[in-house]
Amino acid sequence: MKNFVYLVSIFVVTLCTSFKNENPENPINKMSSEVVTEYHEIERLEPSNWWVGFKNPKLELLVKDENISMSVPEISYEGVSIEKVTKGTSPNYLFIDLNISETTKPGKFNIHFKFKNGKQKIQSYELKPRLNPSEDYKGFDSSDVIYLITPDRFANGKPSNDIVSTLNETAVDRHDDYARHGGDIRGIINHLDYIHDMGFTAIWPTPLLTNDMSEASYHGYAMTDFYQVDPRFGTLESYKELAETARDYGIKLVMDQVVNHCGSEHWWMKDLPFSDWINQQKAFENHSELKNSNHRRTTNQDLYASNLDKKEMNEGWFVPTMPDLNQQNPFMANYLIQNSIWWIETLGLGGIRQDTFPYSDKTFLSNWTGAIMEEYPNFSIVGEEWSYNPLIIGYWQTGMKNSDGFETKLKSPMDFPMQRQIVNALNEDEQGDDGFVKMYEGLANDFHYANPKDIMIFPDNHDMSRIFTQLNEDIDKTKMALGYILTLPRIAQFYYGTEILMNDSANPGDHGLIRSDFPGGWQGDTVNAFTGEGLSDAQKDMQLYVKKLVNYRKNSKAIHEGKTIHFAPENGVYILFRILNDEIVAVILNKTSETTLDLSRFEEIGLNNKQVKNIINDDISNWDHNFKINPNGITLLTTKLTNP
Repeated sequence: MKNFVYLVSIFVVTLCTSFKNENPENPINKMSSEVVTEYHEIERLEPSNWWVGFKNPKLELLVKDENISMSVPEISYEGVSIEKVTKGTSPNYLFIDLNISETTKPGKFNIHFKFKNGKQKIQSYELKPRLNPSEDYKGFDSSDVIYLITPDRFANGKPSNDIVSTLNETAVDRHDDYARHGGDIRGIINHLDYIHDMGFTAIWPTPLLTNDMSEASYHGYAMTDFYQVDPRFGTLESYKELAETARDYGIKLVMDQVVNHCGSEHWWMKDLPFSDWINQQKAFENHSELKNSNHRRTTNQDLYASNLDKKEMNEGWFVPTMPDLNQQNPFMANYLIQNSIWWIETLGLGGIRQDTFPYSDKTFLSNWTGAIMEEYPNFSIVGEEWSYNPLIIGYWQTGMKNSDGFETKLKSPMDFPMQRQIVNALNEDEQGDDGFVKMYEGLANDFHYANPKDIMIFPDNHDMSRIFTQLNEDIDKTKMALGYILTLPRIAQFYYGTEILMNDSANPGDHGLIRSDFPGGWQGDTVNAFTGEGLSDAQKDMQLYVKKLVNYRKNSKAIHEGKTIHFAPENGVYILFRILNDEIVAVILNKTSETTLDLSRFEEIGLNNKQVKNIINDDISNWDHNFKINPNGITLLTTKLTNP
């Protein structure tokens, strides 16, 4: 049935080169002049639109409709030609490879799907103008502190979308840590002022796309539609509004994406396009036993890894409800690459965080990252490799000269090794190889990395215990961890609520508890961390500490790009300096009750007799002889005496 939405009163004169039609089933590119009337007769066509002016002129359309493989597609639009049409294993899929010439103008056109019986279906398609050149898509870097948010648990800005009856999970229960709580995109938009005031320069919401799973859908990582915003979070328009409003605040939007897997309720799982669209597809279709990944991620680097271990790592499902996508299928690979580019262009993203990075096919990962960075040379991608081995982390970073010749093109891996060393060092007594020496030697591993300042460091995240819990609810140690992390030569990521000592101490490691509600995000909350109402003195103090430090960091070129010098821990004190021109930042970590520090060790820094300001309390003092420092805590100093 034809669905006439509206009539576009323009004539499109087409001058396409005719496709060589040696086979009557081949697609046809005609030269024609026609009035474009908009039709929507195809069940699904993805991506739903594209743009003119990309460096890569290729576009591959996934077409899903009953028996669509029996049709021959035709397009009549100047500059657009059909290069190839591929039928899926399922009769309900076609894949159309287009070439979009550099002279193609933005506009709408119709794709005619013609059948041998004389019938046809028509689907309208739009090529949009690009709003910005590729070079303007600037990603995050070492000047940024990224605020990580679990949207369902941050703030409920629109209670009317809490329940969507057409989806599988309809309950909202804030007393159940694994149920949906109602947080949404509007809630984030409403509190961008708080995020900005705290000094954060980017936000990373965990996935906001549709997750139509029957339980625990709140976290978003089992996506069931890669092109649709989950209606319980909002709409595509509200997602765009989030991106635009964030930009107005000078805040980048980082999108959490997953190319390794989807959710088992994904729309294509009921009718897969090819016989190898997902890994272990035959077992899935025969309802046979499915193997989970062995999670032996070192098989990506191991010179001695067996083929079996490699196969079980890369083709095993992450969990039983997350089918593993087969990126060795070229149509799947194209689908995922185009999906990422579609979201960058649609939202004007400032970065992508790629989940479960090393689980995907290595060659595909390099092609996926490379395609994005080729189109957007100033963009940024961070990949999750949860390894405590710096050798493994370094392997995944672009510029690393790996012995196997592999080049990932990934700018930013995640610094799980350093995060662990910081926690261990702060929890241990100072003796022998325990304590601060682990931080000192952990940072010394930077010699291995191609670009240390492009690695992302963090105190905690949505998958691990809160830093306050990891440090046994010791406030001074938590301040030391945060102060050190935020002054390292790194990109910094900060999990929502860490600034108010949110914790999972009642059941350490419990994901639902780690992702607790941010107080004040729901109407009727008795505690409101956005305003400070109801917070304890300790929470207010930590919030202010973070605010002062992150805002200082925002304008500190020494922290962004300066030289790093640190001195071996001695007598329970460890000191690190960041230096650029006349700005020197000193980070003094002290595990003792001593309140004075002999400065004679640090003459090479050039601070003698200079004035320094405490970044947290603004006190000014002279760097001279025995210097006063905080006992059992951190002292943060700068030579910049005036605020920007």
